[in-house]
Amino acid sequence: MLTLCGFGASNYYNKVKLVLLEKAIPFYEELKWVGQADLQASPLGKIPYIKTEEGVLCESAVMVEYLEQKYTAQALMPKDPYAAAKARELNLFLDLHLELVARNLYPEAFFGGKVSDAVKEKVSEQLQKNIAAFSKLVTFETFIGGPELTLADCSAAVHLPLITAVTKTIYGRDFLADLPVKNYMKMWSERPSMQRVHADRKANNELFLARMQSKP
Repeated sequence: MLTLCGFGASNYYNKVKLVLLEKAIPFYEELKWVGQADLQASPLGKIPYIKTEEGVLCESAVMVEYLEQKYTAQALMPKDPYAAAKARELNLFLDLHLELVARNLYPEAFFGGKVSDAVKEKVSEQLQKNIAAFSKLVTFETFIGGPELTLADCSAAVHLPLITAVTKTIYGRDFLADLPVKNYMKMWSERPSMQRVHADRKANNELFLARMQSKP
């Protein structure tokens, strides 16, 4: 059986976990904090990573593509090549152009640290530009790219709430306010997969914050 390694406070861990749950793939979970990763499995020490019958995979984008190709009973990507490419396009935007940019603010937004005004200004400019571009790609036609759930939705479900929280905390306003993210996340909150992820994340967050606060 597959084993997902990492911790439930991580949005990238939860992206993979949502895919596993939505595709009804049996799996175990193995708690691994940052700094505890098996470097043979994840050479950069990043989490999550996943143990499969064939071997170990790191990088969440690779993991979810593997799961989609290996377990075909519940498809999360369109069969049409262009439609599938559009879903991957959204996935890339969410990971690289939204979440990775917003991540620069996490130390102050979530962990009691401090981010310089210069960084805040740069992130604000880049994030607003990228969100404007992102808004031209999404439809929120039930799901983020159309009427069918795809891998891009599993990214959106874990990244978009963080971007809302970060921008409201740092800048006093939600940079995603012009998009129907609130209704979209309400839809997700009614899915059993997200209900489990949310409950597990809440429990793990307490452990994660205690661990962060205990560090010198």
